[in-house]
Amino acid sequence: MTRKPGRMYRQIRGQAYCRKEYMGGVPNIRITNFNVGDVRGDFPVELVMISRELCQVRHNALEAARITANRVLAKGGPLSYHLKILVYPHIVLRENKIATGAGADRVSQGMRAAFGKGVGLAARVRPGTKLILIRTTPQNYDKAKEAMRKARMKMPTPTRIVVQKGRELLAA
Repeated sequence: MTRKPGRMYRQIRGQAYCRKEYMGGVPNIRITNFNVGDVRGDFPVELVMISRELCQVRHNALEAARITANRVLAKGGPLSYHLKILVYPHIVLRENKIATGAGADRVSQGMRAAFGKGVGLAARVRPGTKLILIRTTPQNYDKAKEAMRKARMKMPTPTRIVVQKGRELLAA
């Protein structure tokens, strides 16, 4: 079966389910690294991606955003930034796969025992939730802003970027 589009799991429907011990075959998380770059560095500029709507963000989208942002930031040097994914996808997404077509009446059981099989993981996000943080130097501010713009395109929800330089707070 083909992979379903992410828009099927964007809206929050039903209760959160994260008890993996009761489910057989929960897929592994796709995010390989939540912290990228110089973790211990002192960076005066912070950019934060904040969600604007209530939705679910799949682990595929978070990993795609991390890879895209890291690719742009790495051009400025590996010790010139710190990128951190701030949400953890622990909600198990389930799908009741039903066979269709000729001969499907012998394969599919319809709605009998329709609990579903785990097909992915997602993080439930409310408006105002911080998704991604980039800390950098003032020299690499433009690259960090471009990295956030590209990572923003991978998110299923509208987001805004907040820039913090020292004490002052600016909206980008």
